[in-house]
Amino acid sequence: MRQCSEREERTWREEIELNAKDLVERIRELIREGNVRHLTIKKENGELLLEIPLSTGLIAGGLVTLAAPVLAALGALAALLTRVRVEVVRIDQTGKKDDAGNPGV
Repeated sequence: MRQCSEREERTWREEIELNAKDLVERIRELIREGNVRHLTIKKENGELLLEIPLSTGLIAGGLVTLAAPVLAALGALAALLTRVRVEVVRIDQTGKKDDAGNPGV
């Protein structure tokens, strides 16, 4: 019987369009969810404004506090815009199974 210690990681993307005034609070919520790997902030026309890569370990360790300067910059940015698009890359980690169908360690 062979067991795998690797983890299978699946990612998916979603795009959220929102009022710029709600940007900071929505980003804060997304970070707290814990399964967000990457955020991309775009203007309504699709022009890239900011990319925020997030590490799973940092999210668990309180990234919201560490990201305070980024959130402040997003607040200033939101004051200049009316609508923005946020592309969210999420992860779903599931344990691989061994040849017998048992969960890996």
